[in-house]
Amino acid sequence: MIERLIERFRHGDRLALARLMSLAARGELPRDTLGALQSSKPARVVAITGSGGVGKSSLVGRLITVVRDQGLKVAVLACDPQSPLSGGALLGDRVRMAGKPDDDGVFIRSLAALSGQSALAAHLDTMIRLCEAFGMEVVLIETAGAGQGDTAVHALADVVVLLLQPETGDDLQREKAGVFEVADVLVVHKADMPGAEQAFAQVRAAAELATPPVPVLKASARTGEGLAELWRLVAGRPLRRQADQVDKDLLVAIQEELARRFESALAGGVKGVRDLVSRWRQGSVSSHEAATAVLDLLLNEP
Repeated sequence: MIERLIERFRHGDRLALARLMSLAARGELPRDTLGALQSSKPARVVAITGSGGVGKSSLVGRLITVVRDQGLKVAVLACDPQSPLSGGALLGDRVRMAGKPDDDGVFIRSLAALSGQSALAAHLDTMIRLCEAFGMEVVLIETAGAGQGDTAVHALADVVVLLLQPETGDDLQREKAGVFEVADVLVVHKADMPGAEQAFAQVRAAAELATPPVPVLKASARTGEGLAELWRLVAGRPLRRQADQVDKDLLVAIQEELARRFESALAGGVKGVRDLVSRWRQGSVSSHEAATAVLDLLLNEP
C-alpha cells in the first residue's frame, strides 16, 4: 500500500499527500519513506504563534491569499488543542481560513496538539518534509496558542511571527523574555481595534531593547492592513534551517522528542521507567545512571 501511495504522491495526488500526512501524524510512516521522497528545494517555513484568541487562524487565512498572489504554493499545518472526545483537532482551523477549495496551490491540514507538547502536533517535522517533497514552496505553521513564551516551534521554522493584540500590556511585561526568545517578527494584530496604537508603541519600545532589535508592525486580518509588509519581512529573511543554526535547532528538536517520549513513558507507555524514576528519587541510583538507563529504555522501545 505504501508503495502505491508514494507513486501517487510523486504524481501530485493530493489525496496521497493527505494519507501520508495521516500516517506521519500517528508515527506510522516507515522510516525509509522520506528518503524516497527527495524535495527539489526547501520550503520557507513560517510559524505563526501567540496566545489563544489573538487571531492566528484569521491572519493565516489572509496570508494564504498574499502568498498565492506571489505565485507560490502554500501548505498550512494548523495545530489545535486535541479534543478530549474525538482525539482530533478541537477548533477546525479550516473553517476560519479564507481561500478557494479547488486551488491546487493550497493544502490545509488541521492537526491535534497533545497537552504538554509545546503547542505543536507530534511528528510535525516529518509533515513539513512531506510538504516540501510535494512541491510546496511555503509552509505556514499555526501553533495551538499555548502562550507567548513557547519556544519549541523555533526549531522547526525559518521565521517565527509572534502575534500580540491591543490591551495586553501586562502580559507583555510578564512574557517579555519568552517573546524575544521565540520571535523573529512581532505583530500587533487586530490593529483596527481601540488601543492598537498604544500597544504598538509599547511593543516597539520593548523590542528595541532586544539584541538584535526585533521588527514590529501592525496588522489586521479584517482590513488587510500590514499583510503585504509582513510578507515582505518574512520573505526577506534567510532560511534559518539552511544556516549554521540548524545544528542547534536539531538539538532542540531532539530534546523535544525525548521529552515527549519521557512523558509518555511516565504515563505507563514504557515498562521500567517509573521504577527508575522512583529509585532516582530515593537516591539509590545517580542522575547519570538514571538518565542513561531511561534513554536506553526509550531508544529501544518496540
